[in-house]
Amino acid sequence: MIRSLYSGVSGIRNHQLRMDILSNNISNVNTTGFKAARANFQDSLNQVLRGGGAGRNPMQAGTGISTGSIGTNMDQGPLQMTGRILDLSIQGSGFFKVSDGTNEYYTRDGAFFIDVDNYIVNSGGLRLQNDAGDMQFTGQVASLSIDKSGVITYYTTTAPNTPVTLNIEIYTFNNPEGLLKAGNSLYKHDDLVSGPPGVHTPGQDGSGTIESGYLEMSNTDLSEEFANIITTQRGYQASARVITVSDTLLEELIQLKR
Repeated sequence: MIRSLYSGVSGIRNHQLRMDILSNNISNVNTTGFKAARANFQDSLNQVLRGGGAGRNPMQAGTGISTGSIGTNMDQGPLQMTGRILDLSIQGSGFFKVSDGTNEYYTRDGAFFIDVDNYIVNSGGLRLQNDAGDMQFTGQVASLSIDKSGVITYYTTTAPNTPVTLNIEIYTFNNPEGLLKAGNSLYKHDDLVSGPPGVHTPGQDGSGTIESGYLEMSNTDLSEEFANIITTQRGYQASARVITVSDTLLEELIQLKR
């Protein structure tokens, strides 16, 4: 009887966790570069009531559920046209690398700007990087263009007829779902989980291409999320009902003594 109570409690706790994840996915439906998360349930330890043998199956009783993992859906999100040259999206696999001077992060959010020191930065002021370091223009930019292979061709106000180039690079991981979310659509890597970053020229070695004038939107699928909300709600209600019924049975047992 007590086992059923704890099984019901485990169901409530884990369905609440799943609801937290779903609500976060939905709240980020319009967040640039956001990747939806999903909770994966698994059954908890099964208690052996009687061992098997000699053609007899073992008797086991479950003790509820647990959350096995919370994964990240790294599928491509839809691209939204902005027409702004420094709005960049990756069509395919890979991430941009940005840095605050101390820590390195990876992101699919490609909304970049030029700061007062002519560095290419994101909305949080983190500098876009390639393997050579921070990406910086050599003067005040008069005009620029970016092709699919990540080559930035620009002209400065002091040399309007002399083209200069910079190269955007894309970073990939063997296990991108192992990246740690750091907030603000940023990720940190762990060599033992995600694997070390591999650097690529956009469009080569299976990496994605750069699309200038587009931003990648959230890959949250509202229809799927709302369907998951319904099943999560029903699972929560069913677990709560288990607790109610178990309490009723315990009450009947106590009444026997009277």
